[in-house]
Amino acid sequence: MAERLKVTAIVVAAGSGSRMGTQEKKQFMELAGMPLMAHSLKAFEINPAVGQIILVTGEEDLDRALQMCIKYGFSKVRNIVAGGDMRFRSVYNGLLAVEPDTDIVLIHDGARPLLTQEVIRNCIKGAFQEKACVAAVKEKNTIKTADDHGYAAETIDRSRLFEVQTPQAFNYKLICRAYYELRKTIEVYGTDISKITDDAVIVENMTSEKVAFVEGDYSNIKVTTPEDMAIAEALLKWQREKEGK
Repeated sequence: MAERLKVTAIVVAAGSGSRMGTQEKKQFMELAGMPLMAHSLKAFEINPAVGQIILVTGEEDLDRALQMCIKYGFSKVRNIVAGGDMRFRSVYNGLLAVEPDTDIVLIHDGARPLLTQEVIRNCIKGAFQEKACVAAVKEKNTIKTADDHGYAAETIDRSRLFEVQTPQAFNYKLICRAYYELRKTIEVYGTDISKITDDAVIVENMTSEKVAFVEGDYSNIKVTTPEDMAIAEALLKWQREKEGK
């Protein structure tokens, strides 16, 4: 199946990382000897089903990102494009750089450095079978809603709750159509863009396609704060020991 598909990964690393509280941008901070986003790029680089990678980063960081890709030998990175002022605009810029005969696009946050080959395979298979899917894990914690005064109002049945991760994988024509409809809707109706939290919600609202869940990984965390860096470092060490590396 994978051998017949043209698969492109878009790695989005255009944010400022303000919650990290450092002068260095989060995506360039060193984690286990490499910039944070380099770990995501490496995961796609070594995956045989992924043919190309599009890296989306800040306009002022394009040359720096290029030098990083050269340094670490990321030969599948075919284009490095400037992001926008919000994530969905950065993804849109990445989609514009994808070759039109692509079958499946995987969209991944550059701030998730512990992406495994199994999760990539799950996403490619899910997009092939369902047209749209997201990596996700079942919620392990008890989740409650609050009333207007800050008191517990309801305990949610966690058996139906999932924590959504990336990659999010789509049929290329489907995700392009969804983004086209979104842009048209924003221009005409002024859609509340604060509700656009991921790519799946765009497909859910702008097309008739449903988004499937595929198995993610609890280690596939998003690095947002300084303590996340420490957790990611420990998880990387644990992964390598488990793999015997």
